[in-house]
Formats: sequence, C-alpha cells, structure tokens
Amino acid sequence: MSPNTEPQKNTNLKDATVLVVEDNVSNFVLIARMLGYLGIHCEWKTSGYEVVEYADTLPRLDLVLMDIRLPYEDGYAALKKIRSSERLKETTIVAVTAEASSQQIKKARAAGFDGFLGKPLDPDRFPDQIRRILNGEAVWELQ
Repeated sequence: MSPNTEPQKNTNLKDATVLVVEDNVSNFVLIARMLGYLGIHCEWKTSGYEVVEYADTLPRLDLVLMDIRLPYEDGYAALKKIRSSERLKETTIVAVTAEASSQQIKKARAAGFDGFLGKPLDPDRFPDQIRRILNGEAVWELQ
C-alpha cells in the first residue's frame, strides 16, 4: 500500500489544536510560527505543572508537543498525569527535546510517548513531521 491509501486519522490541519509545553520563549515562538504556517492553532504552557487542568479547558486537543526538561515538573511527570486523565489519555503526545539520542528515544518510548522530535527542530522537515503525526503516524526522529 502506498502511504496515501493507508487508513489515516485525516485531521484537517486547519481544525487541529496543538498544545506546546515549552519553557523557552524563543523555542515556543519558532514552533508557533511553524505551526501557524501550517494553519494550526497552538496553545502554550511553560511547564508540566497543571498541564492537565489547562488542557481540560481546551475545546479540542489533537497533539501535545512536550519538552522533557521543564521547570517544576518535567515532561515525564506531565505525561503520566495526561495519561491518567480520562478525557486526555488517548491524546497524541510527542517528546521534543535537545537531549536527542537513541538512549533518550528509548526512554521516551518506555515512558509512553507517542513520538520524539530532537532539537534543534529543522524548519524544512518540521511541517512534514507534524502532518505525519496528525495523520496518525508515529514519528521518532533525532532531528
């Protein structure tokens, strides 16, 4: 089967909402611009602390891009909380981190992340990575 004939989530990018959990303002701005270029609405949280409570206020949530190294509560702790939420437990959560290595990918898989994007994010590859993730493909890439 070609990639175009496989069953897909078929999330319309213009309808999608992505929650970016990122404590670095310039990293968030870069991600927000790249998502905006795709017509995707994004929300921002600066730490894993109270991420479930915040996500519960959103009418729709298709994807969480979760930095691993966050103040107060890291990405792994936030992932556990999201997975324990009845409403959010099936939400796609992708680790996004500068600590990009095969060892970190293994750790993220074991923790229950749905994908992995290493920083620095590549502006030429990011749009395709996001499209693939929103269409249900697992993306595990060091950069």
